[in-house]
Amino acid sequence: MNKSKLKLPSVIATGMGLIVATSCLMSLGQGAGAIGVSFIIAMCIACGINICTALSMAELNAIMPALTGGLAQYTLTCMGPFISLVTMVGGYLVCNALTGSAECAMFGNSINAVFHTGIPSSVFCVILLVVLMIVNLNGVDMFAKIQNIVAYGLSASLVIMGVLGILGIGTGEVVEQPWVLSYEPKEILSLVGLAFFLFLGAEFIIPVAKDVENPRKNVPRGMVLSLLIVLVMQILVVLGMRNYVPWGELAENTSPHILYGNNMLGSAGSVWMIVVSIFAVVSTVNSVMSSLPYICAGMAKIGLLPAIFEKRNKKGAPYIGILAVAVVMILINATGLSSADSLSFLILTGCVFWMISYIISNINVIILRKRAPKVPRTFKAPFGILMPLVGIFGNLFMIWNIDGNPETKKSIFLLCGAVFLLLSVYGILWTKFVMKRKLFQPIPMQEVMAMENELYLITRRNQKASQKANKIKL
Repeated sequence: MNKSKLKLPSVIATGMGLIVATSCLMSLGQGAGAIGVSFIIAMCIACGINICTALSMAELNAIMPALTGGLAQYTLTCMGPFISLVTMVGGYLVCNALTGSAECAMFGNSINAVFHTGIPSSVFCVILLVVLMIVNLNGVDMFAKIQNIVAYGLSASLVIMGVLGILGIGTGEVVEQPWVLSYEPKEILSLVGLAFFLFLGAEFIIPVAKDVENPRKNVPRGMVLSLLIVLVMQILVVLGMRNYVPWGELAENTSPHILYGNNMLGSAGSVWMIVVSIFAVVSTVNSVMSSLPYICAGMAKIGLLPAIFEKRNKKGAPYIGILAVAVVMILINATGLSSADSLSFLILTGCVFWMISYIISNINVIILRKRAPKVPRTFKAPFGILMPLVGIFGNLFMIWNIDGNPETKKSIFLLCGAVFLLLSVYGILWTKFVMKRKLFQPIPMQEVMAMENELYLITRRNQKASQKANKIKL
């Protein structure tokens, strides 16, 4: 049994899998191009806030371990089914469909930026999605093998490219330009929201925690180490870019990593960065396709989604969820997402959904600290409630500063508001008429944990059938 468990390197690779994305490299270029190496300060702040949230999620997992629905089940215990449903569907399913699709679009655009194939970018996206769908239908072992290769191959490539740029030993011409474009705290802080996207996804370790060796230590370690490794790697890339790409060009380019590779090493650098793009998109979408279906299966177990999402194939993979996630991303890309104009807006909108789910996670920790202080915890975030509070206010700050352009920010907020309004209607109807629960009544922790057992589902269905039969008799 232990042979099939994910060890710490695989746990870190899972955490890094969603964090390191081609779309992140675009955000990295935009931030650095706007204020120079001062963007590193914004990156460190965003990373610190995300570490606080990661430790909060590790504590939730320690209190209620091996729950496949993750945040959905924690929120169900703390705030009831309505908040749980709206947060999970909006904060994870919707936003991951958006950001995962944006990642595929970036991959297709990068291919055409270098090779000028004449083939629509969406074709490359669809082919890649079909391949990764097949990989994930073969279960967690295949996912882990692919993830280790692409995550560490990607990290090594970016570190090498960053170091080469810092040392100025590329074949291209070194650019003479200032290190810093702005020292203004206001301008630096306004980019923390953009920097947040560079550190999204470490909590995707949680859905596979039951498959992790020594999860008590390796889950929190894996999340924090994945964030810190990515921070160091991205700092190296920013410092390297400074020597080979003018800041203005970096800010405007939709594939800044390709531009950087080409300026530093010519065509060889462009090809190398295409390999990086392939690693990045495979790593990210592989993580999404592996984790989201397991989350959907967990939500189905507790009645937040239709029971069909629980179905698994012979490999133990939740194939309905995998197919659903793949189909949604294929449709989004096939209908023209690959246009570069929509990518930044799409990414920032997805970030807002994600930040809201992070805020809910931190609130959950504070609620359980008050409501269940004596419940055994194999891990507890340090410094009392300080870290959850930093996570809450940090994410609120980043939402408010999601974009420097007031019109863009307004459009993002309007779209998010419309989506949450629709989800609220769905949440009310589903909770009242399908779950038959009160909207904001927390469900006892013991019951939520019992929901993982198939006997719970059988008993609950029998109770419903009995109640229905009694009503008919009456």
